[in-house]
Amino acid sequence: MSRVAKNLFVKLIVDAGKATPSPPVGPALGSKGIKAMDFCKEFNARTASYQPGTPIPVMITIKPDRSFSFEMKSPPTGYLLLKALRVDKGHGQPNISIPERTVGELSLKHIYEIAKIKKSDGKHSMLSMEGIVKSVIGVAGSMGIKVVP
Repeated sequence: MSRVAKNLFVKLIVDAGKATPSPPVGPALGSKGIKAMDFCKEFNARTASYQPGTPIPVMITIKPDRSFSFEMKSPPTGYLLLKALRVDKGHGQPNISIPERTVGELSLKHIYEIAKIKKSDGKHSMLSMEGIVKSVIGVAGSMGIKVVP
């Protein structure tokens, strides 16, 4: 029975334009036989249009011959909500029905814009815009961000 070589998958979240061979990138790829610097150069080039430091989830596919490809996703929903609100973090004990337990308010227009960014992701492209908007509103509520019309 011969052993068939399979692709390996590595999921990382790397700041746009700031990939370096140091942890977490270096050890995650080096242990799989990939030169981290090759990934870093290509990732930084492909994220040059993003605001530096934006967290970008990336799915790296490593083939048996040690070549690799990667797919970038949109930034995490929570990050986009906090950016829109211009705050650093959500509320530790959120409750959007109690004003003291919120970190701010976003309009439905903001939520829709974030949903459009999420819709561009491969895994979200099949979902309805309404479903994505509801999901973003759910994340906002869990962070203490009140959504207003």
